[in-house]
Amino acid sequence: MNKIKILHMYADMLDLYGDSGNMEILKYRCGKRGIECQVDTYSIDSEMPDFLAYDLIYIGGGADLEQQHISADLMKCREGIVSAYRKGAFLFLICGGYQLMGQYYRDADGNDIKGLGLFSYHTVAPASRKLRCIGNIVIRAELDGKSVDIVGFENHGGQTKGVKTPFGKVLYGNGNCAKSEYEGYFEENVIATYLHGPCLAKNPEVSDYMISYCVNRGGAEKVELQLLDDSLEKECRKVMLNRLLKK
Repeated sequence: MNKIKILHMYADMLDLYGDSGNMEILKYRCGKRGIECQVDTYSIDSEMPDFLAYDLIYIGGGADLEQQHISADLMKCREGIVSAYRKGAFLFLICGGYQLMGQYYRDADGNDIKGLGLFSYHTVAPASRKLRCIGNIVIRAELDGKSVDIVGFENHGGQTKGVKTPFGKVLYGNGNCAKSEYEGYFEENVIATYLHGPCLAKNPEVSDYMISYCVNRGGAEKVELQLLDDSLEKECRKVMLNRLLKK
């Protein structure tokens, strides 16, 4: 039986809009296929984990205050996270987790929160806290060579700039910046996005992309995932797409 090990970082502090539900979705979809999915948690002052032991590292979303609280502890984890990423572990990052993997996050008061610097982008919040990107969002992404329309909910003041490989093209909503053309950051083993919701509940293709990557990580022969009945999820998403894109 295949097994996936996930490290959920700061689950007690970074859980905006049900982001922790993403882990429930991964466990459910793995369980339906007979794939064991172990989710461990790490938070401030926990024993330092062996990051290399995990197939996927997940960091959810949080407001400025939570990001400030975890920033020093996150820097202590930098070497382990970087090593795991370079060895092929998958990084799944939502909102604050997305921002903190860049060079820095500058809050509305002009204070810089140092990022881990894994990627070249940076994020700056406007001086007015009333200027936020809020609402439903639709992006079009390419996953395993297939075009997928992904729906979610965004609520962020930070404007992320310098993204070289975005997650998807914005069809409705804002994206990395107010009224920007693209959203998130993407590599083969990285999905970083502002989509809350939790986004995996609405987008089974994104879940399966990560599960497939982890199951096949380092394997000689590719394992094809058993197809699940996603008719309800797809019908719900179709309603949202028709409403937002007026198809």
